[in-house]
Amino acid sequence: MNSKTKKLALLGMFSAFAYILTVVTRIPISSVPFLQYDPKDFIIVILGFIMGPVSAMGVTAVVCLIESVTISSTGLIGFVMNVISTASFACVASLIYKKRRTLGGAIFGLVIGVITMCGIMLLWNYLITPLYMSLDREIIKSMLLPVFLPFNLIKGSINAALAMLLYKPVVKALKTTKLVEGAERKNDVKISVIAVCVLVLASCVLSILIIKGII
Repeated sequence: MNSKTKKLALLGMFSAFAYILTVVTRIPISSVPFLQYDPKDFIIVILGFIMGPVSAMGVTAVVCLIESVTISSTGLIGFVMNVISTASFACVASLIYKKRRTLGGAIFGLVIGVITMCGIMLLWNYLITPLYMSLDREIIKSMLLPVFLPFNLIKGSINAALAMLLYKPVVKALKTTKLVEGAERKNDVKISVIAVCVLVLASCVLSILIIKGII
């Protein structure tokens, strides 16, 4: 199997897996029904770590498009918002990891990816959500810090944690099928688990403080 065929096989496999996982595990937020956690971001960021940010962007667009015409009711605007959210996390994280292929680079990339996604989505939720939810912009503005920010922090942290925990097993499995070649750097598993737990805990604490109006 040549390198081009391997690349196409990986892109197709990750696209299918991201979509299927989204279909079967979408979790709506009861208080805000149009906000839903889905796990495709961690699948796409793993692909980005393996193949780079351009591949992550391509799979993001494909999966979000298929999602928009099958399981989503938000149309073109929802598709655009979905792409912005996933790409701002996965592409930023994988770009940083591409430059620093170490445990520290992976953690730093994921943290910056989560922060970038949160900041960008605050802006786009303020601008776009009133259009497709038929809500007054002032209502959306009042929801930015107590609702949208904690939601994106928690979603991003969960997906970052899953990416850190599953990246090595996924790469190892792909190597057995010869779809990924070359030795990976050996990183301390304990350190990565601790780092992921700290990331998740810090994000959840921050979210609680924001919801309570302390910060």
